[in-house]
Amino acid sequence: MRTVEMMETYPAEINLDRELLARTVEALVSCAQACTACADACLSEDMVAELRKCIRTNLDCADVCDTTARVLSRHTGYDANVTRALLQACVQACRSCGDECESHAEMHEHCRICAEACRACEQACEDLLAAVG
Repeated sequence: MRTVEMMETYPAEINLDRELLARTVEALVSCAQACTACADACLSEDMVAELRKCIRTNLDCADVCDTTARVLSRHTGYDANVTRALLQACVQACRSCGDECESHAEMHEHCRICAEACRACEQACEDLLAAVG
Protein backbone atom coordinates (compact mmCIF):
# COMPACT_ATOMS: atom_id res chain seq x y z
CA MET A 1 0.00 0.00 0.00
CA ARG A 2 1.05 3.57 -0.53
CA THR A 3 -0.31 4.87 2.75
CA VAL A 4 3.03 5.85 4.32
CA GLU A 5 4.28 7.25 1.03
CA MET A 6 1.18 9.45 0.66
CA MET A 7 1.34 10.66 4.26
CA GLU A 8 4.98 11.61 3.81
CA THR A 9 3.99 13.89 0.92
CA TYR A 10 1.43 15.83 2.97
CA PRO A 11 2.84 19.37 2.96
CA ALA A 12 1.47 20.59 6.29
CA GLU A 13 1.92 19.25 9.79
CA ILE A 14 -0.02 16.18 10.92
CA ASN A 15 -0.65 16.22 14.66
CA LEU A 16 -0.25 12.45 14.97
CA ASP A 17 2.62 10.05 14.41
CA ARG A 18 2.51 9.44 10.65
CA GLU A 19 3.67 5.81 10.89
CA LEU A 20 1.05 4.96 13.52
CA LEU A 21 -1.57 6.72 11.44
CA ALA A 22 -0.51 4.86 8.29
CA ARG A 23 -0.52 1.47 10.06
CA THR A 24 -4.02 2.17 11.33
CA VAL A 25 -5.30 3.16 7.89
CA GLU A 26 -3.79 -0.02 6.43
CA ALA A 27 -5.38 -2.16 9.17
CA LEU A 28 -8.72 -0.49 8.48
CA VAL A 29 -8.52 -1.10 4.72
CA SER A 30 -7.44 -4.70 5.28
CA CYS A 31 -10.27 -5.30 7.73
CA ALA A 32 -12.87 -3.75 5.41
CA GLN A 33 -11.71 -6.03 2.62
CA ALA A 34 -11.72 -9.14 4.84
CA CYS A 35 -15.20 -8.35 6.15
CA THR A 36 -16.57 -7.76 2.65
CA ALA A 37 -15.05 -11.02 1.41
CA CYS A 38 -16.27 -12.92 4.49
CA ALA A 39 -19.83 -11.66 4.02
CA ASP A 40 -19.72 -12.77 0.40
CA ALA A 41 -18.30 -16.17 1.36
CA CYS A 42 -21.04 -16.57 3.98
CA LEU A 43 -23.63 -15.95 1.25
CA SER A 44 -22.13 -18.86 -0.68
CA GLU A 45 -22.39 -21.31 2.21
CA ASP A 46 -25.15 -23.93 2.20
CA MET A 47 -26.22 -22.84 5.69
CA VAL A 48 -26.59 -19.17 4.77
CA ALA A 49 -29.63 -18.70 7.03
CA GLU A 50 -27.51 -19.49 10.09
CA LEU A 51 -24.97 -16.86 8.98
CA ARG A 52 -27.34 -13.89 8.69
CA LYS A 53 -25.98 -12.16 11.79
CA CYS A 54 -22.40 -12.79 10.64
CA ILE A 55 -23.15 -11.29 7.22
CA ARG A 56 -24.79 -8.23 8.74
CA THR A 57 -21.96 -7.74 11.24
CA ASN A 58 -19.38 -8.14 8.47
CA LEU A 59 -21.05 -5.53 6.30
CA ASP A 60 -21.43 -3.06 9.17
CA CYS A 61 -17.79 -3.50 10.16
CA ALA A 62 -16.60 -3.10 6.57
CA ASP A 63 -18.54 0.17 6.21
CA VAL A 64 -17.29 1.58 9.52
CA CYS A 65 -13.68 0.62 8.72
CA ASP A 66 -13.88 2.06 5.22
CA THR A 67 -15.30 5.35 6.45
CA THR A 68 -12.76 5.60 9.25
CA ALA A 69 -9.87 4.94 6.84
CA ARG A 70 -11.13 7.66 4.51
CA VAL A 71 -11.48 10.23 7.29
CA LEU A 72 -8.05 9.36 8.73
CA SER A 73 -6.55 9.90 5.28
CA ARG A 74 -7.67 13.54 5.29
CA HIS A 75 -5.72 16.02 7.42
CA THR A 76 -6.77 19.48 6.30
CA GLY A 77 -9.12 20.97 8.91
CA TYR A 78 -8.51 17.99 11.21
CA ASP A 79 -11.08 17.53 14.00
CA ALA A 80 -9.87 15.32 16.85
CA ASN A 81 -13.43 14.87 18.14
CA VAL A 82 -14.58 13.31 14.88
CA THR A 83 -11.46 11.13 14.74
CA ARG A 84 -12.00 9.98 18.31
CA ALA A 85 -15.68 9.14 17.70
CA LEU A 86 -14.91 7.19 14.55
CA LEU A 87 -12.10 5.25 16.20
CA GLN A 88 -14.38 4.36 19.11
CA ALA A 89 -17.09 3.20 16.71
CA CYS A 90 -14.53 1.20 14.78
CA VAL A 91 -13.22 -0.50 17.92
CA GLN A 92 -16.77 -1.60 18.75
CA ALA A 93 -17.60 -2.72 15.20
CA CYS A 94 -14.39 -4.75 15.00
CA ARG A 95 -14.98 -6.27 18.43
CA SER A 96 -18.55 -7.28 17.53
CA CYS A 97 -17.55 -8.65 14.13
CA GLY A 98 -14.53 -10.47 15.56
CA ASP A 99 -16.71 -12.11 18.20
CA GLU A 100 -19.32 -13.16 15.65
CA CYS A 101 -16.77 -14.51 13.17
CA GLU A 102 -14.93 -16.38 15.93
CA SER A 103 -18.16 -18.22 16.72
CA HIS A 104 -18.08 -19.66 13.18
CA ALA A 105 -14.31 -20.01 12.80
CA GLU A 106 -14.11 -23.75 13.42
CA MET A 107 -16.56 -24.41 10.61
CA HIS A 108 -15.63 -21.63 8.15
CA GLU A 109 -12.03 -20.65 7.39
CA HIS A 110 -13.13 -17.30 5.97
CA CYS A 111 -14.63 -16.44 9.36
CA ARG A 112 -11.37 -17.35 11.11
CA ILE A 113 -9.37 -15.08 8.80
CA CYS A 114 -11.90 -12.27 9.16
CA ALA A 115 -11.85 -12.54 12.96
CA GLU A 116 -8.06 -12.14 12.89
CA ALA A 117 -8.35 -9.04 10.68
CA CYS A 118 -10.97 -7.59 13.03
CA ARG A 119 -8.79 -8.18 16.10
CA ALA A 120 -5.78 -6.56 14.41
CA CYS A 121 -7.86 -3.56 13.35
CA GLU A 122 -9.43 -3.23 16.79
CA GLN A 123 -5.94 -3.08 18.32
CA ALA A 124 -4.67 -0.58 15.73
CA CYS A 125 -7.65 1.69 16.40
CA GLU A 126 -7.15 1.45 20.16
CA ASP A 127 -3.47 2.35 19.73
CA LEU A 128 -4.31 5.40 17.63
CA LEU A 129 -7.12 6.36 19.99
CA ALA A 130 -4.60 6.39 22.85
CA ALA A 131 -2.37 8.69 20.79
CA VAL A 132 -5.25 11.03 19.97
CA GLY A 133 -6.04 11.25 23.70
